[in-house]
Amino acid sequence: MTSWWDHIQQTASVPEWAYPIRYDVENQVTTDVLVLGGGIAGCHAAINAARKGARVAIVDKGSIRRSGQGGAGVDHWQAACTNPCSKVSPEEYAQSSIDSFAGYDCGPMRYIQCRESWDTLLDCEQMGVQIRDAHDEFKGAAFRDDETKLMFTYDYENRHTLRVYGHNMKPRLHHEVKRLGVEVFDRLMATSLLTEGGKQGTRVVGATGVNVRTGEFYIFKAKAIVLAMAHPRREWTFSTELNGGSATFADLNIVGDGHAMGWNAGAEFAAMERSVASAGGFAYIQYGVGYPDNTWYGCTMVDAQGKQVRWFNRNGQELKTAEERFQPAPGQKFILMGGGLVGAAIGRDVKGNYLDNTLPDLIRKGEIQLPLYADLPSLPEHERRAIFGLMVGNEGKSRIPVYDIYTKAGFDPDKDMLQAPVMPPDAYKSPHYPAGAPVPQWREIFGGGLVADWDMRSSLEGLYAGGRTVYGGGEHAGAATSGRYAGRKAAEYALGAREPALDPKQIEQEKARVYAPLTKGKNRIGWKEMNAGICRIMQDYCGPYRNAETLQAGLRLLASVRESELTQTFAANPHELERVLECHTIITVGEIVMHASLVRQASSRYLNFYRLDYPELDPPAWHKLLPIRLEDKQVKARELPLDYHLRTPFASSYEENYHAHCGL
Repeated sequence: MTSWWDHIQQTASVPEWAYPIRYDVENQVTTDVLVLGGGIAGCHAAINAARKGARVAIVDKGSIRRSGQGGAGVDHWQAACTNPCSKVSPEEYAQSSIDSFAGYDCGPMRYIQCRESWDTLLDCEQMGVQIRDAHDEFKGAAFRDDETKLMFTYDYENRHTLRVYGHNMKPRLHHEVKRLGVEVFDRLMATSLLTEGGKQGTRVVGATGVNVRTGEFYIFKAKAIVLAMAHPRREWTFSTELNGGSATFADLNIVGDGHAMGWNAGAEFAAMERSVASAGGFAYIQYGVGYPDNTWYGCTMVDAQGKQVRWFNRNGQELKTAEERFQPAPGQKFILMGGGLVGAAIGRDVKGNYLDNTLPDLIRKGEIQLPLYADLPSLPEHERRAIFGLMVGNEGKSRIPVYDIYTKAGFDPDKDMLQAPVMPPDAYKSPHYPAGAPVPQWREIFGGGLVADWDMRSSLEGLYAGGRTVYGGGEHAGAATSGRYAGRKAAEYALGAREPALDPKQIEQEKARVYAPLTKGKNRIGWKEMNAGICRIMQDYCGPYRNAETLQAGLRLLASVRESELTQTFAANPHELERVLECHTIITVGEIVMHASLVRQASSRYLNFYRLDYPELDPPAWHKLLPIRLEDKQVKARELPLDYHLRTPFASSYEENYHAHCGL
């Protein structure tokens, strides 16, 4: 088998590598707190650990100035329950969010977000991010508070989610990281966690990494580590010729390195069996087509003949005006809306307003004719400019590919409508529908991650986590608040912890693994082919419907690939070395998913998890978490109540547990 790189070398002139290659150089770094991942969670963790007086280093495969899923910007900030206009308490919002996932959500992380989201946003304002209508662009709008100049979305009455001008969020965080003297290691791939005595399940005392431009090896010794490396991608779908993993939602460097490193170190993971269908590389650009979801929430939709699709509230009452779409129904406390916090089990009490839920039937009958269009011109001016301007213009997934490019091409929201994808009728299910019809066997991991306690600490001493590395995950504000909190707690631990000791044998074994792809062999496989091959195994053996036989066969195939084809995958330079090592990660994450799927011997609508050999949906006996970990090459599992976060020795309420741990 010949790789694509071999083919280029044989048929074309190959440019010289632009950086000095130093595979023989070994660097050692000692710090108090080591943050792995420089996205939103990682930057907030580094900043807040440094503010506690700890020496801090931060590592990222890209440049932290723009890296991560929130690297290009953000348009709205959720769960700011303590802002001066909010009518929702942190307890109410947190419990409703957890209930929306039928309990399958990280309670400590969610409450921390609701309690500290507003404070975190004020931190961002101090760093230079605009969070108010400072120039009175939206004076008089229903979503604006004239006294504070704050602007809100989803629920104009209860005002818990803010609209923000977040296009420069990461540059401002980057500036603060540098100002505080945090040691920054850009273009460095973390490859493993180092543990006390080199044993699984012991205290985490450091990490290793490789520079993806020079190939230099790095050894980090740290008293505490914060994992903030997002959730895995590229498990079921991958094609760089299209657009990688999931349209423009994800930084393509994100593959789950933190999950793989934590797993190999012996940390516990929960809900890794949960996944959702994806349109993969064939999805439309997020928020680049007309559909009333998230950034476009509240937009009027019309059919091909100009007929308006009706909106309703949770009571089934038709909503006649655009402003009504942002108001709770009579008798409703508040609306729970927004990307990362809304699950399949969302209850009637906090259900959002929605498009006509008979829309699929209306399409079949011909009463609504495809295609549908987002009718921006019919909206009131403030609402129109809030969607296509404030929100589309600041959301990282849409600022450049949608707002800038569409505007330069002549798109005028005052005159033009935007077409929605043409899909099968059932794909138009309310309240939201995707930017392309998903394919069942093309999936994305959704919410699986490290089990965390009220300190945002994993099951391992010295290992903390934030953002979507944690079970339950969340969106931008969730990453920011959990990273901020984890950084504080990691610093508190590190400043009182004993000096760590590294195991030389563990380091040498990892170094040998990292550089193995550089060895030339007769049969060389390219990293793209390897990634695509792993995806095919996941599609076939760990798709939407699973059973013991297919999962066990999948595990055997992944083990076989690791032992044979992966050893033949060759890297010609440090960048390719990074990509080959990502294939190691993708195999490991695939194994975690399959093991978690075997342990849960029941199907679950809430987890979007279906076993052909255990078809009963959500039997009460299985309404629980099943954390798994690796111990001496054996997978160990245990049971954990969904409300484990309220069964602590300290207290039985969110507020009491928070105050017992928060360190403020």
